[in-house]
Amino acid sequence: MTWTGVGVGGVRSRAGRNVILMFTNSRSRFVFRPSQNRHEDEMFKVLRVAQFQRLNHVTPLKRPSLNGRPQMRTFAAPAEKVKYNWADPLNLHSQLTEEEQMIQEQVHSYCQEHLMPRIIEANRHEQFDREIITEMGQRGLLGATIKGYDCPGVSSVSYGLIAREVERVDSGYRSAMSVQSSLVMHPIYAYGSEEQKQKYLPRLAAGQIVGCFGLTEPNQGSDPGNMQTRARKVGENYILNGSKTWITNSPIADVFIIWAKDETGEIRGFILEKGMKGLSAPKIEGKFSLRASITGMIMMDDVEVPAANLLPNVKGLKGPFGCLNNARYGIAWGTLGAAEFCFHAARQYALDRQQFGAPLASYQLIQKDFADMSTDIALGLQACLRVGRLKDEGLLAPEMVSMIKRNSCDKAIAIARQSRDILGGNGISDEYHIIRHVMNLEAVITYEGTRSIHSLILGRAITGLQAFTASPPTKKSEAVPPKTGQI
Repeated sequence: MTWTGVGVGGVRSRAGRNVILMFTNSRSRFVFRPSQNRHEDEMFKVLRVAQFQRLNHVTPLKRPSLNGRPQMRTFAAPAEKVKYNWADPLNLHSQLTEEEQMIQEQVHSYCQEHLMPRIIEANRHEQFDREIITEMGQRGLLGATIKGYDCPGVSSVSYGLIAREVERVDSGYRSAMSVQSSLVMHPIYAYGSEEQKQKYLPRLAAGQIVGCFGLTEPNQGSDPGNMQTRARKVGENYILNGSKTWITNSPIADVFIIWAKDETGEIRGFILEKGMKGLSAPKIEGKFSLRASITGMIMMDDVEVPAANLLPNVKGLKGPFGCLNNARYGIAWGTLGAAEFCFHAARQYALDRQQFGAPLASYQLIQKDFADMSTDIALGLQACLRVGRLKDEGLLAPEMVSMIKRNSCDKAIAIARQSRDILGGNGISDEYHIIRHVMNLEAVITYEGTRSIHSLILGRAITGLQAFTASPPTKKSEAVPPKTGQI
């Protein structure tokens, strides 16, 4: 039977039957079931009267005593009507700890006061200001969840809020931060030796040095298991040969996290440093997306790397995938920050813009668009919040991150495009910022796993069958989720 309506202890089903909501003292739980006799029908009437009195601020009835029968659990009506906050529909702010609220407010102020004024010119001229990394380091935004090594050790939700505020300004700025935190500092912290942690993490956290992450290759995007970069052991060193592409931060990097296959075919991680002979990182020019971040290649020609620079505590694709999962989590939050900016900007524009003698916001189609945007953002943020809490509790499954990365990116680019449409011709001007978010999100939906890749990751979890290749691997261990795109 399908139940409809809500009562204070009693509801009526679609079939017209009275339904009793009871609280059993022995089991301490609620029970819904159809009324079965006249006594319970009378109880239903009492409950409906009690509901009417509460809703109309009449002195409520005392809880009825039914000769030992289960009694109704009553609920107090709110003292006053709760006002709907269009900018925070599901009251996300109230679900944050005081520390998380403070972090969000401080990062919001920094981003709006120091990043927003730079972004138009940076995007126009395809320039990234290296000083931004230092500023982020001074504010504790790099490697924020790492404990120790001069890192703040905040919650995963705090890291998500940081990504959201930075990407509210620009996805390129969030990408630079994400690479430093999730793809450079995380593998050193999770897979490195204590000597490596002490050597690199404090300086990376302070923004004194910049890192990059080399996994994607010219011929291997979504299939990193077939990477062509090789590491050959020679004495106490490794000799690396190969190339990586679409690498955020590489032209300005001091530290390079490189994934390569050794002579046994095992994927291993290495820490390379700027200035090593045979190592170069040319810039990729002419991007129409993420123009405010710097992107390049990594070229390795017989680069001699000390064995001490091998990440000792990980082998195989689980190493880079562990990094990518952290980055994808931040992207899920960040893209919703970009979506929020577009939604808020379009709303204000529609309120100010007069068409046919009325504000653009007064028309039904525009309001419907805003309702969709608000809903998608609010639900997306709730999903991110939940995954963040599970991450901190040690209850995170990688597929959860695929779900929110896929969802947030889908919703964000749709919201950005619709916001651009609401602005009409003005929507393509960088003065209004929205078209920049549209172009940025075209890259963000691709890197760290395309929508299709995350669909397959979820599909495998749902069905137990992998579908990444035309001919499925015979060994279950070979069925690994690939990684696509930039970074």
